[in-house]
Amino acid sequence: MAQLGTPQPGSAYNRTMDEQDFRRHSDASLEALKRSLYEAEGEADFEVEENAGALHITFEEPPAKFVISPNAPVRQIWISALSTSFKLDWSEQKQDFELTKSGETIKQLVGRLINEQLGEEAIRLK
Repeated sequence: MAQLGTPQPGSAYNRTMDEQDFRRHSDASLEALKRSLYEAEGEADFEVEENAGALHITFEEPPAKFVISPNAPVRQIWISALSTSFKLDWSEQKQDFELTKSGETIKQLVGRLINEQLGEEAIRLK
């Protein structure tokens, strides 16, 4: 039996990551995501905005707002979208934040969520 606070085998969550490492990884990941979203804005009907370190994706039809923000105390990036909260952990193997239960990286997950919101395969984040 694993001790409390010890990463489980196969767990992507790096519990030993300090806040400085988390900030470095989350800043780089969110910046790359933001650039990909800006590129995709022309392909589909949504707007991307950065506000206080978080990314906001706004849709007119159907109306919705996604919020993507770093959560330093737990070393995760949280995404609020489609009435659900997604909590992404850092994966050393992928060198990216991922949704552990699906294995999707942040760009894969956000791309899927946007397409679900729009009801079509409108974008693919690079």
